[in-house]
Amino acid sequence: MLIGIITTLIIPEPEVQTENSKHQYTTGEYLRFFGLFIIFTATFAATFFYSKPLFLFIKESVLVSIGLNDRIAGFLSETFRLFIAFGTALTIAWVTVFLRIVDRNMLHHTYILPVKDFFDRYGKSTAFLLLMLIGFYRISDIVLGVISNIFYVDLGFSKEIIAGITKTFGLAMTIAGGLLGGMLTVRFGVIAILFWGALLSAATNLLFMLLSSIGPNITMLTIVIIADNLSAGLASAAFVAFLSSLTSISFSATQYAIFTSLMWIFPKLIGGYSGTIVSAWGYEKFFLLTALLGLPVLLLVRKAQIAFANDDAG
Repeated sequence: MLIGIITTLIIPEPEVQTENSKHQYTTGEYLRFFGLFIIFTATFAATFFYSKPLFLFIKESVLVSIGLNDRIAGFLSETFRLFIAFGTALTIAWVTVFLRIVDRNMLHHTYILPVKDFFDRYGKSTAFLLLMLIGFYRISDIVLGVISNIFYVDLGFSKEIIAGITKTFGLAMTIAGGLLGGMLTVRFGVIAILFWGALLSAATNLLFMLLSSIGPNITMLTIVIIADNLSAGLASAAFVAFLSSLTSISFSATQYAIFTSLMWIFPKLIGGYSGTIVSAWGYEKFFLLTALLGLPVLLLVRKAQIAFANDDAG
């Protein structure tokens, strides 16, 4: 990790003239801006926490009463609860800005311009396509990863065996996959390796089905972990390169932060129900589902490739 830290300390800042550089903000303005962030997160957390009884009532008295499955009703009510909490926090933040407690230009430079720049550069249709790809690219891996260690234990492997294999073969293959992904990306391009990374990540999930049917076989467990971590490392390297290529040098930090946050939202939301799916369908059908979740990603990668090709031709 010292390599990255030292590089960060010695690398020069790019000399970029942006609209933001024309105005120097005071320490007080920065503190008020940070206060806006604290208010937003605190409002979101408080609304989400204290609204639980209300949405539990909605689930039981409204959604279940109209005939919805208990699990589906729970998913819908919790999703509504999430959006209500976000909307409430956004409203409070807007009031704070409206009262001029926070500098509007500073807010515009920090949050609005990076988003506007992204849509201006790619156009609405391509921008939404790219955001969908970012949001769902790692869905196959993340949804399965939530339940993988529990699966190993349920299959009969001891924690010592799981730790021994995942922290040796798994770690080595993740690093090897990252190096391989980086070299292949340079040789064949980001989009090509992005496609193969998504394909391999989905395909290796089928090995978990095979392990589930075989039982606690250490050799098979090793093969599964090697394949899974190798494909994940390759996909991660290509994906990081892809996200980096989408950022503008004027807003690279903000845009990259948005992209990486978006990458986790939907997979984590679905991954939270991995245990429920396993309880209802069993491990083999669950692993098949995670593999199938990767297929739409391949289509999104191809569409992104076509969109970039058209832009280059234009």
